[in-house]
Parts: sequence; structure tokens; C-alpha cells
Amino acid sequence: MNDVADQIFAALRQSGQSGAPLYLQLRRSIEDAVSRGQIGPGDALPSERDIATKAAVSRVTVRKAVQDLVKSGILVQRHGSGTFVAPRLERVEQSLSRLTSFTEDMARRGMTGRSQWLDRGLYAPSPDEMMVLGLAANDMVARVARLRIANDTPLAIERASVSAGALPDPAAVGSSLYAALEGTGNRPVRAVQRISAANLGEEDARLLDVAPGAAGLRIERISYLASGKVIEFTRSVYRGDAYDFVAELRLGVSADDNGRST
Repeated sequence: MNDVADQIFAALRQSGQSGAPLYLQLRRSIEDAVSRGQIGPGDALPSERDIATKAAVSRVTVRKAVQDLVKSGILVQRHGSGTFVAPRLERVEQSLSRLTSFTEDMARRGMTGRSQWLDRGLYAPSPDEMMVLGLAANDMVARVARLRIANDTPLAIERASVSAGALPDPAAVGSSLYAALEGTGNRPVRAVQRISAANLGEEDARLLDVAPGAAGLRIERISYLASGKVIEFTRSVYRGDAYDFVAELRLGVSADDNGRST
């Protein structure tokens, strides 16, 4: 890495670039080195002091460039170990037109999926849960929260809420919430999802192994039984660098004044 680092940072020092702030020039130099394969996944960067010396910039400049690259997922910092090029993630593609569980999605892709339990229990419902699930103040709600992991990479945090009547023992949920709901005759048949962009807070970022402030996707899903009754209210956070959501769209058919399709 030392020879490569000398080339990268010496080129920056000698380039005489002007206009762009120094930290952006440094960021681009590191980013270009990663994209060209000069430094690869898992490679360690020199120390902050060494980079500052090699590039003839201040340590404040180095710190700002590195922090930007960590937020964008190009670099990762490990406490006590240093800064490394982030591993390349195999992006997961999920259809928005099918209602399937994470377990089913991973099995269909031949990936090893697992969950780390964050919470399983019965609670008094929050105002949002009461409104969405149609619960009274004296009802109980089952909450199931998991960190979803595929091929040892944390991908998503799912926090699901179901009425205690439909899921009286959340601790009995195994690898699939939908399988547990099917066992009580309450598996959903359709859902409405709302997706929005978000910057991850410290706790969610820690669980997903990314930097605080990294790009993520927040998804709110409300699932229904065949009767039209709401059965599930789930709020999830997905890594923005690892998930692609895909929807198939069909062009609607309209008719002109003569009844002909246009």
C-alpha cells in the first residue's frame, strides 16, 4: 500500500489543482484510486498524519475528506484499527410488486439470510399503532424488531407491530413473521408501502455498520387480510448502498372520444 499511497498523494501534491477545496481534491484522489483498483476492498489507508505529509495538506483537510468517504460508504473506520476501503456489497434487488418475507427473498436469491433479534414482546400500543391497527387504549400490541443480515452483511432493521390478538406470543416467532401469522390464520395478502430517503441516525447506523448520517431508505408498510382488515404495521430502515427496489409499471389504456384505444 505504501508505494501506491506515494503515487496517489504525490500526484495530488504535484497537480497544482485550483478552484476546488483541498479536501475535495483529496477525496477525489482516493475515490479515483478505489474505482481504478489501485486500492481494493479491505486495504488500509495510511494514518491521517502520513496522508497529510504525503499530500502536503493539513490533517483537518485529511479528516474532512476521509469523513466524507466514510459517509458515502467508500471507506470504513474501525475503532482502534484504522481506515479501510469498504468491502464491495452485492446489491439486493427487491420487487415492490410482490408481498414476501425477507427469509423468502433471501432463499430465492440463494443467499444466506439470518436475523438478530432486537425486541420481541407485548406492549401498550402507541398512538400510531392504535390508529393504524385499529386498537383501543386497553389493547396490547405485539412488537417484533430484527436486524436483517444476508451473507454476514447487515441490510435492514425491521420493526413490526401486530395486534396481540393476531400474535399472542411474539417470542414464538421464528425466522419468518409471515409464517407465524399464517399459523394463526392471519397472513396478509396485500400491502401498501411508503418509501422515503433518510440519513441514518447513530443507533440505526451502528446496527447497519455504516457511518452516522449515511444514506438510507425508510419504508412504512401497512399489510391487510383478505377481509380488508389491517394486520401488520412495519417501519423499516434499509441501507442505501445495498438495496434496490424495483417495480414493474404498465401503461394505462385510454380511449379517445370515438372509443378507440390511444
